[in-house]
Amino acid sequence: MPAVAGAIRCGRSTSRRGTSTHTSRSRRRRGSRRKPEEALSWIERGIDIAGKAPHASAGDYDLVRLKRSLLDRLGRGSEALEDAWAEYRKHPNKYAYDELMQFVPKAERATWHRKAIEVAEDADLYSLIGLLLETGEMDRLADLVRRSADGVLEQVSHYAAEPAATKLEKRYPDAAVRLWRAQGMRIVQAKKSKYYDAALSNFERAWRCYKRAGFTAEWEKTVSRIRAEHHRKYGFMTGFEKLAAGFGPSDVPSFLECARARWSKHKMDDR
Repeated sequence: MPAVAGAIRCGRSTSRRGTSTHTSRSRRRRGSRRKPEEALSWIERGIDIAGKAPHASAGDYDLVRLKRSLLDRLGRGSEALEDAWAEYRKHPNKYAYDELMQFVPKAERATWHRKAIEVAEDADLYSLIGLLLETGEMDRLADLVRRSADGVLEQVSHYAAEPAATKLEKRYPDAAVRLWRAQGMRIVQAKKSKYYDAALSNFERAWRCYKRAGFTAEWEKTVSRIRAEHHRKYGFMTGFEKLAAGFGPSDVPSFLECARARWSKHKMDDR
């Protein structure tokens, strides 16, 4: 869409274009306003055309964002906010939240934040975990994890689960343990042998959270379940049995630590 592309360039570069020193100030003001308005008109046409396409693209979203920026620049910030809010309600996530808050007046941020979090309660678990983590809603995040079923947590990608578990570990070990355990189970149940080391690390962090939260009996249940369901996964069970005995992957010295120890011993022998 050449015309739309031209409108985008116009909208993005209007603020950078210099005007001739021979042009009057009033004419410059009229021109500077007319160009964003013209760009907005073209962008709205592009959005309308894109809406009729069978599949959306990243470029379509760029047009929507640019439209809001132009609306805000033209003094129509309330329209930009209304549009961003409508989009957020359809797909509440941390990216839509960031876009929304760009158009919220500073004095109203607390109110809009509260509204956004309340609306997001029905979002999918992946998006909701990412949003609560991004916005620092740790109490809500911990409560969300606690009330979610194990099978549901095991479906959440590590891209969302691991940062959340790491953040929850110190203050909410009982919630963090469920995420670490779910991530370990997710790998083992999928038989992803090349990620068994990651699974062992996840289970080790779960074990430490179990201890911190005083849930040793729950850890024993996890050990029993894994032994019963995955005893034939020898590549995994060898390391897991060491963990069950209290010796996790983090207790194994790294290559660098071993090299330093050998070097220190070598220096002592030379004396």
